[in-house]
Amino acid sequence: MRGRGLVAGIDSSTQSCKVTVRDIATGEQVREGKATHPTGTIVHPHRWWGALLAAVRCAGGLEDVLAVSVSGQQHTPIFLDTTGHVVRESPLWNDTGSHAHMVALNNELGKEEWIKRTGLPITLSDTVSKLRWLRDTDPASAARTAAVAVVHDWLTWRLLGYGEGATDLTTLTTDRSEASGTGYWSPDTGQYCMDLVEHALGRSAVLPRILGPHERAGVTADGIPGVPAGIPIGVGSGDNAAAALALGIAEGDAVMSLGTSGVVYLRSTQPVHDLSGYVSNYADASGGHLPLVATLNAGRNFDAGTTMLGCTHAELSKLALHSSSGAEGLTMLPFFEGERTPDLPTVRASLHGASLFNFTRENMARAIIEGTLVSQVAMLDALASCGLSADRLLLIGGAAPSPAVQTILTQMVDMPVVLPAVDEYVTRGAALQAACALEGDFPSWPVTVEEMPPAPMDRQVIMQHAAAMSALGYTD
Repeated sequence: MRGRGLVAGIDSSTQSCKVTVRDIATGEQVREGKATHPTGTIVHPHRWWGALLAAVRCAGGLEDVLAVSVSGQQHTPIFLDTTGHVVRESPLWNDTGSHAHMVALNNELGKEEWIKRTGLPITLSDTVSKLRWLRDTDPASAARTAAVAVVHDWLTWRLLGYGEGATDLTTLTTDRSEASGTGYWSPDTGQYCMDLVEHALGRSAVLPRILGPHERAGVTADGIPGVPAGIPIGVGSGDNAAAALALGIAEGDAVMSLGTSGVVYLRSTQPVHDLSGYVSNYADASGGHLPLVATLNAGRNFDAGTTMLGCTHAELSKLALHSSSGAEGLTMLPFFEGERTPDLPTVRASLHGASLFNFTRENMARAIIEGTLVSQVAMLDALASCGLSADRLLLIGGAAPSPAVQTILTQMVDMPVVLPAVDEYVTRGAALQAACALEGDFPSWPVTVEEMPPAPMDRQVIMQHAAAMSALGYTD
């Protein structure tokens, strides 16, 4: 059954685990499976392994697959003891409980020192902030922690056959993209900064070995339901690096991903150290760098809008397009869960400029979408301030197919907006890594794109957003 030339990519994201099985020659998706993750921002890792197995089962199993690779949510730590047991539940990257601990780290070493050494303006999302959170809030668990991995590292380790009762912590592996999001990896040396780990956690810990883009993590173990034994496992990556690999982005391409979080990134051959504190320097999955800016709030803003207005996502889009630019003065600051960029962890969403005249369903739908997109466009400006300009913008993620999102975005940027064909780009990138593990190099899987009709720039929405930010004291 292994003559069909199939590979599998796995995406263990914040909200779910997805598996796609693809033709190794074309990248065409043959079948897929999905399993949801628990809600909440502190989750036991066993739930992620259970979801992976369930997603494999929903995909019809992987018995005919020649190789597999895992991508996943970045930053989120898994704490392991000396026997390979999970020490405790994990705080997700978007859990805001680590804000005070991030502040402590920045106060102790200085914000610029973190940026100079790691390329990251340390945020509450970064793994190093979660280490300090563990040390400060659960010192007993910190004392038991012998190794720290992130989600894709640990799931790969489980596929290798390790875990509780079958452990060798030195067999943990990761890739540059995941290491770059920890807050204790140097983009200049390509090595961990162990003193930063010890500073945050209060002790040293085993960290996953960093593999190169063309390496294998190993081969699958016996006894994993739905997964054949002995097939290569790709190095894996963080979710954004996997999507960038799948899209095949070139210099001058920026990507805006509207999922649980909002992310804007582009490729760079050199690391970026943004002392202003907005751009994070991550590594990509092909040996380069992926300067990136992220918000906590994106696609779920639209979920909130559909709940409030009692409509579907398609209806939300139609309502928004029946309003005009600026929603007749109604402005939403969509910080429903606090915010990472800008650094506003304790604030909440707010509505501005409401009157008896403009307080309509149409304007509310438009204000939600406009407010969300203004936050994303601001991230393009942050990249440009580092000399990282873009010639075109690729729009992906769960909210990308919305006609209102597409139309409004073209009015906010002065570059072409391009829509890649709908696909699970994170699993596609992981599948490319699986193919590389099998064949030694990445196959060529072209991506079909559609360019949106251009529209004149309209500054009204951005001006309204800026005025609301200033009114609440959110700007300098």
